[in-house]
Amino acid sequence: MKATNPAEEKVIAAIEPAAADLGYRLVRVRLSGLRRKRLQIMAERADGQMALEDCARLSRALSPVLDAADPIAGEYDLEVSSPGVDRPLVRLEDFARFAGHEAKLETARMIDGRKRFKGVLAGVDGDVVKIALAEGEASIPFDWLAEARLVLTDKLIEEDLKRAKAAEVAAAEDEKRTKQ
Repeated sequence: MKATNPAEEKVIAAIEPAAADLGYRLVRVRLSGLRRKRLQIMAERADGQMALEDCARLSRALSPVLDAADPIAGEYDLEVSSPGVDRPLVRLEDFARFAGHEAKLETARMIDGRKRFKGVLAGVDGDVVKIALAEGEASIPFDWLAEARLVLTDKLIEEDLKRAKAAEVAAAEDEKRTKQ
């Protein structure tokens, strides 16, 4: 679900090892634009955070990798960003991690006469995503998903702030230990 075309697949193949070596995992890679192309790379650390410094660090590390691999014909703008609070869901583990949160899902195939689902994520069962809808629960094979994204809610913002604060405290404690 990360790539939507062969150019994006080439980019992922080129940059994923370098990103992983730095402790980042790719969330999404998108190449857009016709005249002026834009390569958008969303990434996060293992703890799910991605600060501005992380974006700059990853951008500086990936630029020479992209120059060497040359996976995109012509010029393009590179944009490295965090997935944001209302992030795309791209891995099966994302659906388990964000169970209890509202999401919008779109499938590549029809399921019960529809392709769009909005509800509360109810986790996963094997390789099937569960989502609680107003009319009951839907089971969607992960491979059938075309797009999935969290919906920005107060609950999601509150949990993200708590997670960021916890990461901040942990980083401060690590820094304190390093100085001792």
